[in-house]
Amino acid sequence: MLPSSIQISGEPLSGAEVRDICRGLRDNAVRLLSLRGCRLCDRDFGRICRALAGATSLAQLNLNLGVVSSPSRIKQLAEALRTNRSIQSLFLHGSPLTDAGLALLNPALALHPALVALDLGDCMLGDEAINLICGLLPPDGAKSGLKELTLSANPGITPKGWSRLAIAVAHSSQVRVLNLDYNPLGDHVAGMLAVAVASSRTLEVLDLEGTGLTNQSAQLCGAWCWLRTALVQSCSSRSVTSFLRERRKTRWQEGLVTPRNERRDESLLPIRGAATPGCAPVIPALRWC
Repeated sequence: MLPSSIQISGEPLSGAEVRDICRGLRDNAVRLLSLRGCRLCDRDFGRICRALAGATSLAQLNLNLGVVSSPSRIKQLAEALRTNRSIQSLFLHGSPLTDAGLALLNPALALHPALVALDLGDCMLGDEAINLICGLLPPDGAKSGLKELTLSANPGITPKGWSRLAIAVAHSSQVRVLNLDYNPLGDHVAGMLAVAVASSRTLEVLDLEGTGLTNQSAQLCGAWCWLRTALVQSCSSRSVTSFLRERRKTRWQEGLVTPRNERRDESLLPIRGAATPGCAPVIPALRWC
C-alpha cells in the first residue's frame, strides 16, 4: 500500500484517533502527518512521538499552532527526531519554543540526515536561537543542510542576530527559500541581507513582507536582485509569483496570523511599482509583496 497522508486541523484528538495515527506510522503507511492546532493530552503526544521515531515513510510533519506546547513535549519530539531518519520537512510555526526549547531540539535537528525544510515562525525565538539555527545551514558530510527556512514573526531577534544569519546564508548555506516576514528588521538589517542576496549561490526566494523597510532599502535590495538575475537566472518571475501566491494562500488557510489576512479585498501580489514601507522584493525576479 502506498503511503498516504493524515491531516487534522484544530480538533481534539480522541484515543481511537491517536491509536490509528500510531498504527499508520508503525506500518509505514503515512507520508504526511499534519496535526496543526490539535489538542491532545501529554500521554497521547508521547505515543505519537514514539511511533514516528521508527517511521520510515514519514516525510513531512506539521505540528503548527501550539501542539508542541511544553518543555516535556519538546523533549519527547527531540527524542523521536534522534531516531527518525525520514522526515524532510518539520513545521513548528506558532509553538512557544523560546531559545531554551530550541536548544533542546537542536542536537536532534543537527544530526538528522534528511531534514531540509524547517518552519520556526512565531516561536518566540531570540539571538541564542539564531546561533543554533546558523549551525543547521551548512552542508555536513552526507547532510545537505537546510534548503528552506522560515523565521517569520520572531520579534525577539535583534539586529545582531539577523546579522549573524545574513553572514551564514551568504557564506555557508544551501538555503533556497528564506522567509523573514513580519519581523522588525529595518534598514540596517536590510542592507546586510542585500549583501547576502548577492553572495549566496543558492538563494531563490527572500520574503521580507511587513519588515519595516523604507523605499531606500527596498531599492537597494531590488538592485541586488536585478544584478543576481543577470548573473544567475536561476528561476523565472512566474515561478516566484506562483510560489508566493501559494504560500500566502496556505498561511491564510492554516490560520497563521499575518496583517495580510485581514486585507481580503487586496490581491496577494500587488502590481509591480514603487515600494512602500513594509514591502520588499523577492529574488531573483523583482516583485513587491
